[in-house]
Amino acid sequence: MVASVAPVDFGILAGAGAPMRSFKSGEFIFREGDPAEEMYVIKSGKVEIRLGSRVLDTVPESSIFGEMALIDPSPRSASAVALTDVTLVPVAEKQFLFLVSRTPHFALNVMRVLARRLRATSASV
Repeated sequence: MVASVAPVDFGILAGAGAPMRSFKSGEFIFREGDPAEEMYVIKSGKVEIRLGSRVLDTVPESSIFGEMALIDPSPRSASAVALTDVTLVPVAEKQFLFLVSRTPHFALNVMRVLARRLRATSASV
């Protein structure tokens, strides 16, 4: 279940005050149960979403993950691990609102990702 979005203008993200973060292959970006305060855009690399030892998704470059954090402040429902060396742009609520004001289509892309993931989860139950 790959959840790609239209390419994001990283210049807009930089203007929103979102610094980039890098993780080495195998490093945890967040763990199940951690506080959820931001989603991530993958600038380069791939990320695995895991629940225990089960891989739920492999998320490629120019995609997002952790987007539920912008809607629901509950703890993370899964873990995210760098499958390769990755560079991420964290997007907190403030940056998300800035992005939506500059690029309204960005919000639609996030909603499409949520809908695809919900459908995939429902199909696997």
